[in-house]
Amino acid sequence: MAVNERLRTKQIDDLFEAILKLENKEEAYKFFEDLCTVAEIKSMAQRWAVARKLDAKETYTDIATETGASTATISRVKRYLEYGADGYRLILDRLKSSKS
Repeated sequence: MAVNERLRTKQIDDLFEAILKLENKEEAYKFFEDLCTVAEIKSMAQRWAVARKLDAKETYTDIATETGASTATISRVKRYLEYGADGYRLILDRLKSSKS
């Protein structure tokens, strides 16, 4: 699926270009700590954890218990895994292939 063109703006392009300049995890921590609130970072990390667990075919109950995510959040992530822009799928597949 194509990127949502309503999302594509100069500011967002600039943000993503900056993110692509990060060279390691430590730089990512520093950049995101300055850019986002702790709650925003934790929320993104939680959604990513949910995506990984859904991809591993874990149950909603187990995912909610392990991540603290609500069933609404789990359902939202699942919807984007199935019908989104394939961003989750892209990275999930890359992580799988890098382990091989």
